[in-house]
Amino acid sequence: MKTTPVTLADLEGVFAVPPLARVAAGAAGLDAAQNDRMAAHIRSGGITRLLYGGNAFLYHVTLDEYEALVDWMASAEADVWMIPSLGPPYGRAIDQARVVRRHGFPAAMLLPCSDPRDAAGLERGARAIADATGRPLILYLKEETTFGARLEDGLDAVARLVDEQVCVAIKYAVVRREPADDAYLAGLVARVDRRRVVSGIGERPVVAHMRKWGLPGFTTGSGCIAPRLSTQIFEACRRDDFATAEEIRRLFLPLEDMRDADGPARVLHAAVDGAGIARLGPIPPFVSDLAPAAAATLEPAARALLAANAKALCET
Repeated sequence: MKTTPVTLADLEGVFAVPPLARVAAGAAGLDAAQNDRMAAHIRSGGITRLLYGGNAFLYHVTLDEYEALVDWMASAEADVWMIPSLGPPYGRAIDQARVVRRHGFPAAMLLPCSDPRDAAGLERGARAIADATGRPLILYLKEETTFGARLEDGLDAVARLVDEQVCVAIKYAVVRREPADDAYLAGLVARVDRRRVVSGIGERPVVAHMRKWGLPGFTTGSGCIAPRLSTQIFEACRRDDFATAEEIRRLFLPLEDMRDADGPARVLHAAVDGAGIARLGPIPPFVSDLAPAAAATLEPAARALLAANAKALCET
């Protein structure tokens, strides 16, 4: 796997956020063969940045399972940038940081906390977690209140973490009805180099984020099914061909609508399994599998997206 320090060029591209294959709960429950299969499919579309976080249900893993995951991630090919996530509770993040530190990961992502917090406290915690990891962090901003209720304090804390290289990048995932109209993002990129702010909500807002805000790349869940199409969106945006990017983006919307309606991570889990990309097995507690009827409705949308991806690969 990639072990060199993160550069601005590393942030220019598509970051897949894959689900995780399991046969059971616990460290022995990870299915390495199926996770290899999932990663190979993602790489076939030109994506070499894999971020394991919410779609892998890392909010709910045991430390044993986390250790097994990190060991597997560290075995990736030299050109693959593997990014593990930490937390969100401080104590868990510190425990996980000790595991991450054994390997040469260039960075780790800090999952967003929803427990009692404020900007000064989170800033202090992020510094301690980065120190324990021995690597810089990627901050995941999922809500305006990720760093507490006082927005200016939060934005300033994030800026300090970036300026002092405690944080190497930001996954920006605050949902807007109109992503081009975003005062919080405007405040963020006024304080932080926008080349370090990655669009973090999949294909739905990415064209606006790259066109209006000049963000360098984006994360994708549905791109784990159609990695070549996600790469084509990025390539079209980079050459300012936003009409083509929008046309490709629309192919993702049926699945993205289902993810928004029934839970992004568990729908992606069922979609990857239903499309035949990999056998992912059970979802860990505290999240339930989709009902059989919902999974049956989902499968045609997942297979249609996979077929569009196959067509794009043939035309490349």
